Amino acid sequence: MSEKEVMEVLGAIQHPEFGKSIVELDMVENLKVEGNNIKFNLVFARADAMASSIKEEITQRVAETFPESNLRITELIRAKKVTKKNINDLGNEQLAKVNNIIAVASGKGGVGKSTVTVNLAVALANAGYKVGVVDADIYGPSIPKMTASEGYMPQAQEGSELIVPNEKYGIKWISVGYFVDPAQALIWRGPMACNALKQIILQTVWGELDFLLLDMPPGTGDIHISLVQDIPVSAAIVVTTPQAVALADVEKGINLFRNKDVNKKILGIVENMSWFTPAELPENRYYIFGKGGAQLMAKKYNVPLLGQIPLVQSIRESGDCGAPSALDENISQAVSSFDTALVHETFKELAQAVVAQVEKQ
Repeated sequence: MSEKEVMEVLGAIQHPEFGKSIVELDMVENLKVEGNNIKFNLVFARADAMASSIKEEITQRVAETFPESNLRITELIRAKKVTKKNINDLGNEQLAKVNNIIAVASGKGGVGKSTVTVNLAVALANAGYKVGVVDADIYGPSIPKMTASEGYMPQAQEGSELIVPNEKYGIKWISVGYFVDPAQALIWRGPMACNALKQIILQTVWGELDFLLLDMPPGTGDIHISLVQDIPVSAAIVVTTPQAVALADVEKGINLFRNKDVNKKILGIVENMSWFTPAELPENRYYIFGKGGAQLMAKKYNVPLLGQIPLVQSIRESGDCGAPSALDENISQAVSSFDTALVHETFKELAQAVVAQVEKQ
């Protein structure tokens, strides 16, 4: 084991925000290899929200390549030691004034979970609630695009390592997409992804919130289990479409949250793309993906059907241009005039249904 070999391992580790290796960024200083002992300084130019995740990846890569090695990393910020070095040092202090943390989940991808999350958040904010959103889809973050905030660069709060969230449309947003190059694929194993995500949630300055929505990744994997066990999630909303394959995955999602080791309440089901109404035939409804499936699923599991979202062109257009459909009508009107009022009212009713279930439960 030589310094050159160790440096090659470190050179394969990228900083998620900058898309370059920690070696290229001159973050590795004073590397020394003595027998089985490896030590070096890991230097950051400023308080960095991804510090713990980068250290986790370094530790794992070095252990895999040099199983007998003893690694010691000294973490520095402009020659000053960072006070918090490990994800395990982070508590729930930043969530202390958050009343409800709601996971928005789906058993499969492509059902419009992020669309529902973003518009539900806007509708809740329109109703006067204080709202925050976490884009927890770590491998496919879409909220920066859907809120036209791709260029936002998270900064650390002055004098601390806490992350300042983006604020737009009266909502606080944080996404892993703010920390990485959009064209750069994240090659993170499950534990590293979980730790990075928990760190982002626990280090963000949320302040007082009525609702914090977690836009979960699709599926029922280790990220879901880790989040709902380590973050004080109040309840979950499951998003689906009417088609049978999506409904089959809804059952997996519900069973995940109701598992005895997770034990989280289900606020209800949201059915997206329920029907299609063309502009030239505004009175017609075409059930492209099937009809009545979500109602049957809600009845089977004794949970409410919180809302049905139609398949409307303006919803897609609004998401693509970063002006969510649930925004006040004068903003949404710039996107498309067709069914603007219908879509706005649909998400308003969804927000009311969610609030009612939270108060009930």
